[in-house]
Amino acid sequence: MAIIELTIQIRAPIERVFDLSRSIELHVDTTSGTGERAIGGVTTGLIGPEQQVTWQARHFGIRQELTSRITAFARPHHFRDSMVRGAFRRLDHDHFFEQRGETTIMRDRFDFESPLGFLGRIADSLVLTSYLKAFLVDRNQRIKTVAESDEWRQFLPDPM
Repeated sequence: MAIIELTIQIRAPIERVFDLSRSIELHVDTTSGTGERAIGGVTTGLIGPEQQVTWQARHFGIRQELTSRITAFARPHHFRDSMVRGAFRRLDHDHFFEQRGETTIMRDRFDFESPLGFLGRIADSLVLTSYLKAFLVDRNQRIKTVAESDEWRQFLPDPM
């Protein structure tokens, strides 16, 4: 089992940051380096409670698919996506949001376990944890850039 925890401060309203974090289109935008795309379940818009999406991407030169479901949802403070099918033995990604003045604190807790027992734990510590951490840091930085600019309007409907 490996756990990655990240925190980033974003100068934008909590609801905007929460919704951007569950936008299928922004997810595709933030993962362009791996060619990630939604191929099943919710493939556009905002994913919500108990909905699932199947992603296809290329990691380590291998095309892979991963299906995740939103298993916890408390807008705008928390949601969890959990793998229901994919290469990992287990994967849960918790997204936490807290408003502090004009800043939203976005915190990720990415908890995963590779298959293959002892060999999987070695792969987690030698390769996967640093690879996934860099992947998440890049994604969070893109969410921050979008949320703090007018670019968010490309991914979310205007609030009423």
